[in-house]
Amino acid sequence: MSYNFYDFNNALQQRNEYVEDRLRDGSPVVGLSYDGGMLLLSLKHSQRKVYEIYDKLMLGAMGKQSDIESIRLAAIDAAHREGFQRSEDDVSVQRLVGFGLSPAVKRVYNDNNTIPLTFRGLFAELNATPADDLYFTLGYDGEFRNTKRYAVVAGTTYASEQAEESLKDAHLGNLEDTVKAALRAWGIARTQLAPLPEKLDDDGEEITPPPTPEEILKTAFEDGMSVEAAILDRHTKRESRFRLLRADEIPAL
Repeated sequence: MSYNFYDFNNALQQRNEYVEDRLRDGSPVVGLSYDGGMLLLSLKHSQRKVYEIYDKLMLGAMGKQSDIESIRLAAIDAAHREGFQRSEDDVSVQRLVGFGLSPAVKRVYNDNNTIPLTFRGLFAELNATPADDLYFTLGYDGEFRNTKRYAVVAGTTYASEQAEESLKDAHLGNLEDTVKAALRAWGIARTQLAPLPEKLDDDGEEITPPPTPEEILKTAFEDGMSVEAAILDRHTKRESRFRLLRADEIPAL
């Protein structure tokens, strides 16, 4: 049986649709820098969403929990191996994602004999100032991109872009304001999954606008979701810079 280029493209399209359908309603992850460090924030029902990877690296992810765990363990192994064989200063998010994880995820995605990973992850690397902090987003197809100061992974590309738009002018000095901005961005990412339709439908009736980010957050909390947030502390004297936030550090809505 012959296998042509059309079959290959059709198979990739089906794999994309399979994963995108499963990621669409997932809980977004927001990364945002402030004077005192970096924040990764999401909402969850029970399973972990934010993890420490290395001294100045952390990961927030959405998708299938077993796939997230596989990539988390691979990231930890790769980072510690790099630190042992070279030095701690050689462990960077660029090398970890670009040369370690991305090729492996891409091989799984291109192998038609395997199920693609249901995964969208946000890697954060702490640096000297908020302007220097790095964020790398990694998709189920192995493609990645990098930004500074902030990043969002969400159910759709459009949702991520809309949430990031709300963060582009944020220059935050304290943790409380940073958490508030990240929560609002989460609400935007959750509700703005697709561009808004015209105000009138085919019958000339006005289309109901989507809920506000605040309404989305209220519904999420009523549904039993809770905030999970972690920081990499820029100025700590503790051995570990990573710390999960306590409930009393998350401001009331």
